[in-house]
Amino acid sequence: MEELTMGIGSRVQHPEFGKGVVIQVYADSYEITFIDYGRKQILKTFSDLEVLDYVAPEMDLISYEQVERSFIKLIRRLTDIQETVRIGRKWEGGRLILEPGDRNIQNKDMPIDALFHKIVLIRDRVRVMEQKINSSTIPEVEKIELQQYITRIYGSLTSFNLLFEEKDDYFVGEKGKSS
Repeated sequence: MEELTMGIGSRVQHPEFGKGVVIQVYADSYEITFIDYGRKQILKTFSDLEVLDYVAPEMDLISYEQVERSFIKLIRRLTDIQETVRIGRKWEGGRLILEPGDRNIQNKDMPIDALFHKIVLIRDRVRVMEQKINSSTIPEVEKIELQQYITRIYGSLTSFNLLFEEKDDYFVGEKGKSS
């Protein structure tokens, strides 16, 4: 079993779970859907897994999570639908205190959640503006110039990334772009 890597769609027989189909291939295991037991993760080193119908693995394997992230990016790019963005757990219920340099002026404080909500609104509106620019009929040179400004805006807002629960929600500036 170790010398043969199965691809998605391979049919197998497990001594306990019965017949199943490989639905995902990982570095060290397979995710297999069994007729009577549902989805199970089986290590590639498990020697009692019998191959009933071998399908060669694709060279460009992509995980379910990668496909999901790609769809989310595509939906964000083509629509103005935005998902709920969570503030990091450590910041929930927290307060932001602004202390002026002039000791005669009173401190200002506000819930961190309120600031976070405003930051998410800014991010979403910049994304919509980016989408509108990219789909507009203005000349490519102008699109590129405007895109550079948007990338700089994202870069200026990266300081707020510490407030986000998920890294996928972070602002990414020029240094973080890999395209």
